[in-house]
Amino acid sequence: MKARLQGRVAVVTGASSGIGRALARALAQEGARVALLARRRLDLEALAAEIASRGGEALPVVVDVTCQEEVHRASEAVLDAWGRVDILVANAGVYVQAPLAEMTIEDLERSFAVNFYGSVRCALAFLPAMRARHSGHLVFMSTQDVMIPIPPDGPYVAAKSALTSLAQVMRQELRPVGIRVTVVHPGRIDTPLIAHLRMPSISPKASPERLACEVVRSIIRGRRRLIYPATGYLYVLREILPALGDWLIGALKLSGWPVGARERLD
Repeated sequence: MKARLQGRVAVVTGASSGIGRALARALAQEGARVALLARRRLDLEALAAEIASRGGEALPVVVDVTCQEEVHRASEAVLDAWGRVDILVANAGVYVQAPLAEMTIEDLERSFAVNFYGSVRCALAFLPAMRARHSGHLVFMSTQDVMIPIPPDGPYVAAKSALTSLAQVMRQELRPVGIRVTVVHPGRIDTPLIAHLRMPSISPKASPERLACEVVRSIIRGRRRLIYPATGYLYVLREILPALGDWLIGALKLSGWPVGARERLD
């Protein structure tokens, strides 16, 4: 089977584990050269070696997406190595939970620092190279929580909602100059980010590898939006009958249990 992204350069943030690691593997399998961005050097180097052992090319770059200088250096490292960037997957995220009675401004700021500003900072760093070639693809990792908000995910939902809205504006502004934008809405994915949560059988944790395959397929097809796994029925119900939708979220225990730690890093 022909590699469909042969010769392309893809950048994946939050690549050291979970969804990011699965995405890096899936992109490399399709022939892309993959820049692996995250904070944990040893994990990045191990993943790069694994990709290389399978005949792919990977560049580990240690970066904290909340730091402008580090993101700038990371973009320079990728461009110095490969001279171009075709795909950016802004995946790095932090899961900040806080019930309203306990939520602080610091909770919101911590969530926005990574989930919103971190993603936007990376997009702005790589956009000039894409604009210069009149070609590129930005992929923003949102969440189904923005469509079906679930307590106590307020700080997380707020940041991802802002990211989703800005990405939709970017999609409209960038398409005329040859740059596509895809927003991904994952449900509960089986990663370290939610390792502390047990989920009900009606909403089991989904495979990060399967999500990664769907994301890569969306990139190849130029899709504007990906919802995985599909939960359209509850979203429609929530819009039509919000009181019933709110009740079902509690009755079906879609928040999971126990809540555990308020912050988990991917």
